[in-house]
Amino acid sequence: MLSLASFLVSFLLILFSQFSISSYAATFEIRNDCPYTVWAAASPGGGRRLDPGQGWNLWVAPGTAMARIWGRTNCNFDGSGRGHCQTGDCGGVLECRGWGVPPNTLAEYALNQFGNMDFIDISLVDGFNIPMDFSPTSGGCRGIRCTADINGQCPNELRTPGGCHNPCTVFKTNEFCCTNGQGTCGPTYFSRFFKDRCPDAYSYPQDDPTSTFTCPGGTNYRVVFCPRGSPRNFPLEMVGSDMSEK
Repeated sequence: MLSLASFLVSFLLILFSQFSISSYAATFEIRNDCPYTVWAAASPGGGRRLDPGQGWNLWVAPGTAMARIWGRTNCNFDGSGRGHCQTGDCGGVLECRGWGVPPNTLAEYALNQFGNMDFIDISLVDGFNIPMDFSPTSGGCRGIRCTADINGQCPNELRTPGGCHNPCTVFKTNEFCCTNGQGTCGPTYFSRFFKDRCPDAYSYPQDDPTSTFTCPGGTNYRVVFCPRGSPRNFPLEMVGSDMSEK
């Protein structure tokens, strides 16, 4: 009977431990290391103006899925928080309540999923506007990044002010959008352009095998715009423009 009691105690301790881990909110430290202002956006979370060197700490509830963090550029908002951004705009408001308009580099995540694992990725399926690093702030899993000069090297067909479009936005066909379901599309010339420069990132909608990463539930994260080693030049459209928030 003693051994059974010991087993039950051990089992309950393990169960309680797993429950405790999955019950913690995740902290996301969002930091702007770009030499220009970035208006950070998060769904869920809202939005913040981040001047160079500034950060924003975001707490996200356990079990949150289909979530994303991105940066907006060349924004202008009035005192009520209404305005417009050249890239990543989310309905013309500072405090985002929906997703951003392409092109925007995305940090995507789902917390405490199967096996109490977090699933994270950087996605270029909505195009690219800002170099990004998405990493855990503790051990247990690896970080991911996309720091190539994609805006400077963007194919002519995908070029747009402030960023580099994904081909789905431009051509709107199943070849690039995978709208006909699993297995109906594959890598293309354009997806290889993104993948060659950012091997960690999603390059087209069904690029799952090489682009989804896991971390233990309860992990905290850091999202950095323009991390060390990435192009730190101003986007051409910003030079001489008024990037202040009014």
